[in-house]
Amino acid sequence: MQSEEHYTNRSGWLRAAVLGANDGILSTTSLAIGIAAASTTREPIVLAALAGLVAGALSMAAGEYVSVSSQSDIEIADLTREKTELKNTPDLELKELADIYQQRGVEEKLAMQVAIQLTAHDALGAHAKDELGINEITQAKPMQAALASAASFVIGGILPMLVSIFAPLNLMVIYQYGLSIVFLAISAFIAAKAGGSNIIKAVIRICFWGTAAMAITAAVGYLFDVKTV
Repeated sequence: MQSEEHYTNRSGWLRAAVLGANDGILSTTSLAIGIAAASTTREPIVLAALAGLVAGALSMAAGEYVSVSSQSDIEIADLTREKTELKNTPDLELKELADIYQQRGVEEKLAMQVAIQLTAHDALGAHAKDELGINEITQAKPMQAALASAASFVIGGILPMLVSIFAPLNLMVIYQYGLSIVFLAISAFIAAKAGGSNIIKAVIRICFWGTAAMAITAAVGYLFDVKTV
């Protein structure tokens, strides 16, 4: 028999990669559009896109690392506390584990038998998974998340930067918006496909919010209308 395919084990790196790619496309494009709306030359647009690309990638990596590290610190503290409790009050922890299985619908006697067997096999692992909700799939991995986020931001940000270099200057805003929507739709399609979620819903969601973000940024550029020469 062929085993079912599940996608939860991809949730950590996929979330960081999708966030990074979408942010790379959207923030770099929005920045380029804002400058293009207030500029008559190409150089400020390219420079803004490059600066946004570099700063954004570093910011995403740092932010993701700090955020996931905080989650990892909490998990380590919980595991340390649980290890102490298992050492000092093993009977109480055994009953606590059995109660968890009872709440899930297991009969009282069987729940205690399961708790005893799992405790004998790996007490800390059993409590980590069933009491704290920590397992190998969902466990925080700061460096993996940071690298995935930074790399995907660069991949996403390069696309609008290339547009800022090669697109006709008088049509820069239109090219940036149109191609960024295509890039965002492709990103959403890949993410939904990899995660096994609804593709149409993912594409519509990112295109809608992407359009809103770029429209506001363009409005700011037109509002100030600082022409560079």
